Amino acid sequence: MQQHGIGAWVAKRRLKSPDQIAIIHGDRSPMTYGQFAEAADRISAVLRERGVGKGDPVAYLGENSPEFLQVMFGAAQVGAVFVPVNTRLAAPEIAYVLADSGARVLIHDPDFAVSVASAAPAARTPYVIVNGEGTADRPGLARLARAAGTPFTDQADTAHEDPAAIVYTSGTTGRAKGAVLTHGNLTWVALNCVVDYDVVSTDVALMISPLFHVASLGMGALPVILKGATMVIEKGFEPGRALAQIERHGITMLSGVPTTYQLMADHPAWASTDLSTLTKLTCGGSAVPTRILDAYEARGLSFSQGYGMTEAAPGATALPAAMTRVKQGSVGLPHFFTDVRITDAAGAVLPTGAVGEIEVAGPNVFPGYHGLPEATAEAFTADGWFRSGDLGHLDADGYLYISGRLKDMIISGGENIYPLELEQLITEVDGVTSAAVIGVPDERWGEVPWAIVTVREGVSVDTATVRACLDGRIARYKLPKNVVIVDELPRTASGKVRKADLRTRFGA
Repeated sequence: MQQHGIGAWVAKRRLKSPDQIAIIHGDRSPMTYGQFAEAADRISAVLRERGVGKGDPVAYLGENSPEFLQVMFGAAQVGAVFVPVNTRLAAPEIAYVLADSGARVLIHDPDFAVSVASAAPAARTPYVIVNGEGTADRPGLARLARAAGTPFTDQADTAHEDPAAIVYTSGTTGRAKGAVLTHGNLTWVALNCVVDYDVVSTDVALMISPLFHVASLGMGALPVILKGATMVIEKGFEPGRALAQIERHGITMLSGVPTTYQLMADHPAWASTDLSTLTKLTCGGSAVPTRILDAYEARGLSFSQGYGMTEAAPGATALPAAMTRVKQGSVGLPHFFTDVRITDAAGAVLPTGAVGEIEVAGPNVFPGYHGLPEATAEAFTADGWFRSGDLGHLDADGYLYISGRLKDMIISGGENIYPLELEQLITEVDGVTSAAVIGVPDERWGEVPWAIVTVREGVSVDTATVRACLDGRIARYKLPKNVVIVDELPRTASGKVRKADLRTRFGA
């Protein structure tokens, strides 16, 4: 057996630091790395009993918990491919992810039973297992794991080139695309974080961002496990509780989006909370506003900011905390094992200061999209660099600055929203004749989606109508926050909507 993937990590942690605390979660007893490894072994056995083997997708739909990571590593040990499902998706979207990935097993939290009841049969997922005890007739994961026994010794042969996960990211075609991340991708992104964020075994990381996001998983949980440090896993984010956990557990590491940090700074407990143990704050999704920088610097704290995408697992660049003010507005330097370049429309590499498309290369960059060879081919240059679709430039010191997006993606509270998906659904609303969705600046969320629409004469359409028609069909964070009626949409000679004009008119 040659287990060179992440499936070997927890077994090696059991050997190297079996008594070190791995996970703290709610009122449950802290879990050591030895216990973590045993739990992963039991889940590996549960999967094996259901015929799961190398290359078989195993989906997980649930909030942050120890089970999330146990299932991921349990799947990795048998060579299966982990498919984390966004908990904010509507039932039809969940069904699509299950069907497209070909998931053989879905493990889900009880809170999602209603969505799963329609999604799993629609996707024809063979095995559905609920987290927890379940019932005697339909035993849950905990009951099955206890019955599975240990030790588990049947690890699959796994190489760095083998798929480890399929992470779904909304695509400009209106359908989610599954980014295939290999064991090597996840290993190298974790190493990038260890190097650039100086992760050490004595760190205590507070996990408040959803683990189904590749940023929280690849740049949060995995580096911590690689180093044998400790995670305090929160089911979700609540600013007052996050502050309390920082003080209670002596948190050293915290990752989030600007909204996360703003809500914490605005909380009544902010001024009285002991934050002295915090040494590593990382922020992604969008630039940190100056007023948030000011609030944290007043407490002696500064941020490492960064830029990335799911396809890079996800880190591409990192701005050292010491350079936050010196290079304010920058997203930093390429990660240690990653390269970034800027090219023009013809693919020629541009000189310092010139704006062009940001391209990324390195062992953390994915090999392609699941089942989409054409989309994969379009995503890479002839010499193997990933085309981000974003515009930016490098300064004389090699720091990257984002100028805009070739793709019209909206980033709202750290969540990616692609307009075309919304536009296609909005045009199905009775009376709507055309629609364009843009991102409008928002103090709390960074950006929120607005829909600019034209309607049939004599028909009444408003924000509530559109949101009601879309609710249940897409995740609620994607619902337009405002719907504006116009006589006509500005278009080019070829009929394409001039979204720059709409952003100028409505996005200020």
